[in-house]
Amino acid sequence: MIRRLFIANRGEIAFRVIRTARRLGMTSILGASEADFSSWPARDADEVVCVGPSPSPQSYLSVDAVIAAAKAARADAIHPGYGFLSENAAFARAAAAAGIIFVGPEVSSLEAMGDKLMARKVGIEAGLPVVPGGEAADKAQALERANATGFPVLLKAVSGGGGKGMKRVDRVEDLEASIDMAMAEAQASFGDPRIYVERFIASGRHVEVQVLGDGETAIHLGTRDCSIQRRFQKLVEEAPAPMIPDDKRTAIETAAVNLARHLNYRGAGTVEFLVDAETFDFFFLEMNARIQVEHPVTEEITGVDLVEQQLLIADGNRLTLTQDMVQADGHAIEVRINAESWANDFRPSPGTATHAAWPTGAGVRVDTHMPRGGVVPPFYDSLLGKLIVRGATREEAVARLTAALDVLSIDGISTTADLHRAIVRDPRFQAGGVDTRFFEGLTHG
Repeated sequence: MIRRLFIANRGEIAFRVIRTARRLGMTSILGASEADFSSWPARDADEVVCVGPSPSPQSYLSVDAVIAAAKAARADAIHPGYGFLSENAAFARAAAAAGIIFVGPEVSSLEAMGDKLMARKVGIEAGLPVVPGGEAADKAQALERANATGFPVLLKAVSGGGGKGMKRVDRVEDLEASIDMAMAEAQASFGDPRIYVERFIASGRHVEVQVLGDGETAIHLGTRDCSIQRRFQKLVEEAPAPMIPDDKRTAIETAAVNLARHLNYRGAGTVEFLVDAETFDFFFLEMNARIQVEHPVTEEITGVDLVEQQLLIADGNRLTLTQDMVQADGHAIEVRINAESWANDFRPSPGTATHAAWPTGAGVRVDTHMPRGGVVPPFYDSLLGKLIVRGATREEAVARLTAALDVLSIDGISTTADLHRAIVRDPRFQAGGVDTRFFEGLTHG
């Protein structure tokens, strides 16, 4: 039984896990770097231990450091949050070797979904449609594959994520240089230069499905739309995905559950699809074998605490939810408030937030690790918090988001709040169903 939970992460997700662990009667132990040792999550946790120096490779990304800290803290389980080591099979294996429960899927699922080529293969085995394309083990094969697929194409790092190692190529004249850049970036970011080639679908929507599994059965908790992105990094997420025909939505959700069942999946996961905005044909992209940044929008419309479900499943419990019990009610939208300057090409803005006033009120939720401000270290992701709103309809949710952004105030650093104010006032966003090209047409207000 999980009594002492080690949280191997930082920021708002650490706060989020602490909150649910406390409600379940678990002792929360936060593993914090030197830079985060006095952070709000560190103050809120029942216990805090140092996992290493401020740079993440020496702390949050060090398997040895995190496992040693968890063992010293006599932890029963480790929750990895998202990012860092959350989908690292070696980390999950090391936790098991130390006699500590890993709050996440089995190592086999992490290995299958952690490699995009393997994920593609498994998706095909599970009967999911995939984007035309294939592996490119070296530059020569990438050239051959791209020319055979037809332009435009997308080059993607096999071990990638977060848009790193991903390049769109529209013309054959740009192909060689783009392959070189994609491989170099993949090597630098993930230690793996391998890429694969996909057909680029010009009018594509990023639609994903939240799934839960206990190793024997699996269910879905509906769709999310994450199409508003910059350089393949998500900016806005909403649930359910708007303007998807009912039959297509059902087919996408069924495909996601089929994949989870094929994997005998345990825990929370997200199956991601590319949906043609014109035909609604859909293609399996990947599965994120962890909690997602955007999980609150699903929680808001289903009433299901996804972190609680993770912890219960990790503790050996069967799913108590059935598919019929999951009923979506209303519409929810999330925007990520980052310490970045939109006016300066999203340049990071570390420093001290001298004051933070987050919105409150009916239908408004804020997940943040900086409730009243504080230091933004230069070592990590720039996410300050997530503003989530819910309404009975999408129109009501958009209105609440607009009002909430108008009162949001953070001083001392630059943030992306103005970006989101521009997005919610854009007629395309207000209409709903935008594709991944939305950001290209967004202008400063």
